[in-house]
Amino acid sequence: MTFCSRSIAPLSLAMALATGGAAAQDMTEISIVVFGPPSLGAFLPPIIEAQGFDTAHGLDITFEERTPDAYAAQFNSGEFQVGGSAALLTVGLAEARGVKATYLFNLFDFWGAVVTTRDDVQSLADLAGKDLAAATGTTNYQMFRWLAEQQGLDLGEVTAINTATPGLVGYVMADRAAAVQLWEPAFTSLTAQNPDVRSIDLDIVETWESFAGSPSIPYLGVAAHSDWVEANPEAVEALYAAYKEAAEWTSANPDEAAAIIAGRDGSDSVIANYAELIRNNDRLGLNVQWASDMGTEIRKVYEVGTGIGYLPQTPSEATIYGAGGDK
Repeated sequence: MTFCSRSIAPLSLAMALATGGAAAQDMTEISIVVFGPPSLGAFLPPIIEAQGFDTAHGLDITFEERTPDAYAAQFNSGEFQVGGSAALLTVGLAEARGVKATYLFNLFDFWGAVVTTRDDVQSLADLAGKDLAAATGTTNYQMFRWLAEQQGLDLGEVTAINTATPGLVGYVMADRAAAVQLWEPAFTSLTAQNPDVRSIDLDIVETWESFAGSPSIPYLGVAAHSDWVEANPEAVEALYAAYKEAAEWTSANPDEAAAIIAGRDGSDSVIANYAELIRNNDRLGLNVQWASDMGTEIRKVYEVGTGIGYLPQTPSEATIYGAGGDK
């Protein structure tokens, strides 16, 4: 996974702008709803706040943490105009339900895993007739459904045990299911706690490249209601720059970034896990790019969504910010 090549000012220059140019004008206030930690959506906000990447671009961002259900309800209703834990398939589904929103830019590419400690589960095919714990309402699970189908596994032969995302690690630790489907940052935390955990090969890279012709799988990013975007084009550009700088700083400073993301109550082991995850971007998938620069890949993700019946119809081009050349 690589960052997009647009140049961003170094932190020293950005902070100078914050105390100079940005100070000379009113800050644009933005409230962004995100998932609470541990989650990918909660990964960059503390970096943006701690390093002042928002004020460097004339923004005063307030990040509001919500559970996934509350996030969806409050973003779709318009209570929050901007969402920082926007799963791409969820944006497409929201449009089908009458919500006019657009995927502004990508933050993380898709990565998921199925883990087990059972000797009789060596491949996805071995899950037939067994149980699988998963957060079945998430888009990560929907993408896994597609990958499983590509490997010939009929999930109708698997008993899915639905649980909330925070409970997935507990299922593995207590050996309560034959396998568990999860993603980062839970995967790194889990494998650090239990060295007996094995990951079943999902063949993500080769399967996706064969299907989409690209290694990138746009998955989670920042979305906003279309009317807000139309009224705040400069804020959209500044928001992208703030996230982009935060991503590049995080990649360049994994240990310091890990401590910030873990927070004051983060243990040494949690910080070490986050630092390892940042260094191994193949799993983290940090990939900040404008939606329009990933238009082909986004449409292929939509194709997956309609193919598995998660999306009732193909989302419109309006859900891809800048696809019509209006960025």
